[in-house]
Amino acid sequence: MKHHIFIGSTLDDLKNERKELPRIVMELGHIPVMADYLDDTARNSLNLLQKVIEECDYFVALVANKYSAADGKILPLVTQCSIAAQKGIPVLALVIDEKARSTQAKREQDPALISKLDNFKARLREGSCETWLNTPDLRQKAQSLLVQELNINARPGWVRAEKLIDPTVANEISRLSGENDILRRRIKIDNGELVSRLRDQLKHALKVLALNKVTLSFYYASGDNWENSRQFRYIRIFKLLVPELAVGKSAAEISRFLGTVLNPNLDKTVRKDYPTPTNTIKKMMADFSMLKLVRCINDEAGTADEEIWEITEYGKELYAAYRMRQLEKALVKKPEN
Repeated sequence: MKHHIFIGSTLDDLKNERKELPRIVMELGHIPVMADYLDDTARNSLNLLQKVIEECDYFVALVANKYSAADGKILPLVTQCSIAAQKGIPVLALVIDEKARSTQAKREQDPALISKLDNFKARLREGSCETWLNTPDLRQKAQSLLVQELNINARPGWVRAEKLIDPTVANEISRLSGENDILRRRIKIDNGELVSRLRDQLKHALKVLALNKVTLSFYYASGDNWENSRQFRYIRIFKLLVPELAVGKSAAEISRFLGTVLNPNLDKTVRKDYPTPTNTIKKMMADFSMLKLVRCINDEAGTADEEIWEITEYGKELYAAYRMRQLEKALVKKPEN
């Protein structure tokens, strides 16, 4: 099992010491990762740094007596440690001992930065931490800390693919993957054929509704016989009934609705009960049912009560196709005068 181990440190004062850590990591059989080659001036540098650290199993922080770079900028180690902590990656700290020898150039002079550095070291000491005096001591402490953490806090790590999967299993996966591709292509073709067939069916049904007509007569509250017989295209009747049949409606309710909406003489009020002929309403609903646009709920329930009709899913699809054709007409630009 191999692990990616991120190595972060202050740079100006630890150029020589930090060279020891990658060698120790590789001697232990793992993979060192550093941000040295990342372009910190790039626009997405922080996102890239987060991704690199997130894919590591452990984080090693090497700290001495500097908190800022030569140009006064805060060194990236603080940010790197914060990212590792947020991603739940164990942080192993190697903090220089207060008794260690260090030149004036490798020490912070600004009291404010010294205070921040001390606080940073204190946070690191709360986790897995070792102090070191010199380079040989650093090598020993780093190896000891890594071995201890690898044993106590084991992480998933990774192994080579051929060691993880048996060849027979890999072959079976490959075979199934090939079959899956074939099935996906076949389903895509079948779906295309089904969509094309459904589109043709919708066009045919709309054409049938547009070409066929029904004659409706009207019975007024003040009259004593049927009057004002008019012919209406099935497509118009269907368009009017779709919203009404979202909830089941009886033949009497359908007759009352059509009598009110289609009344050719608005000066006269249609009667309440069956203002349009019962037999015509039932014949019309039977035609819609034959086209699978509506269904009779009573037939499914097995009751002998008055017929209750509602729109089918196919009927909704047909209505949607009809409305889309109507709306698309607005896209056709009229020629300018």
